[in-house]
Amino acid sequence: MSIFDYIIKMLKELPSDMRGTSKTSAANHLFMTKEKCDILGKDKAQLFHPLVAKLLYLCQLTRQDVQSVVDFLCTRVKRSDKDDY
Repeated sequence: MSIFDYIIKMLKELPSDMRGTSKTSAANHLFMTKEKCDILGKDKAQLFHPLVAKLLYLCQLTRQDVQSVVDFLCTRVKRSDKDDY
């Protein structure tokens, strides 16, 4: 399996509310967390964790420029909120 196939498979697994584009992976609020942001429901949280793990694998192989973003998301998988999602 090539890395290109891995990326295509991963993108197909994304729910429609996660699809979109961005000019940069670093939004203005990247490392800020809100104390009162709604926690993800069980279903979305169970989806979020493996997606972050796949991103970690992908960025280590191909896109080191997004490593800091993915590292931050790794710290958020146990208590993910809607902003993380």
